Amino acid sequence: MTSDVWLPIAAEEIDGLPPASASGLAYRFWDGGPDFPADPADCVFYTVPYMRGGDVAVRPLDAMRSVRVVQTLSAGTDHVQPGLAALPAGVRLCNAKGVHEASTAELALALILASLRGIPSFVDGRRAGEWRSGFYPALADKSVLIVGYGSIGAAVEDRLVPFECARVARVARSARTTERGEVRALADLPELLPAADVVVLSTPLTAQTKGLVGADFLARMKDGALLVNIARGPVVDTKALLAEVESGRLMAALDVTDPEPLPAGHPLWHAPGVLISPHVGGSTSAFMPRAKRLIADQVTRFAAGRELRNVVATTGG
Repeated sequence: MTSDVWLPIAAEEIDGLPPASASGLAYRFWDGGPDFPADPADCVFYTVPYMRGGDVAVRPLDAMRSVRVVQTLSAGTDHVQPGLAALPAGVRLCNAKGVHEASTAELALALILASLRGIPSFVDGRRAGEWRSGFYPALADKSVLIVGYGSIGAAVEDRLVPFECARVARVARSARTTERGEVRALADLPELLPAADVVVLSTPLTAQTKGLVGADFLARMKDGALLVNIARGPVVDTKALLAEVESGRLMAALDVTDPEPLPAGHPLWHAPGVLISPHVGGSTSAFMPRAKRLIADQVTRFAAGRELRNVVATTGG
């Protein structure tokens, strides 16, 4: 039986992979197409195809009786969670920490600035031939609350620093202290939300965070505040958000939605004060070089029996 490594990028395009002849590994290319590249039972290291959906991600897992590592190329792993129960005990699930921070934080800043400075209105004005001058909100002097202060949340704060924000508050699952300051627990949100002009969501999708941003959460946000979702769509209760934006009390900038993709005719498309991008936080020119470096490093570690990076779960059988 061979020891196969399934990759969604051709092995010859990834610098730094252990040579197959020396490592005893066989590299198999699979980007989510209908046909598997080899018998899934021989796969020991499975790199999940990127942005191909949960159905594709889990399709080979039932047959992967020898797999030892499942490596996503996304920061979140919720799309592969349904397939983990079929795996043997001891399989390590690794995410793509370090791959998406730059791109996703960059988009978060773009969505914040575009929403505050009225860019969507300017685009509409250009189409209508209207000169829409006036005073618009600035990011300077605003208070920003980051909900989900992992590596992406920290990268967002790094990019907020030059914009002269009055305050950046941080929230994560549990309280801690970082180089930038205090991180508060999720339980402190009721206290923190009323002071925030901008709320950025960068949490993983878990049982704890699904529906976190519901009617109560939104009601605590100050009038005129901006909600930015770069996390996962189901973190936000869409019906509750629609009620707030349609009333004009809140604004929203969404890279992810629930449902997703957002169907034509959905009221979010036409809600006032809502800017939508089509889940492109990580899919930029910055993705591929970082993804290749991660894959090469992880496969090298695996082949040498060294500790893997970014292990977020281990199956229990």
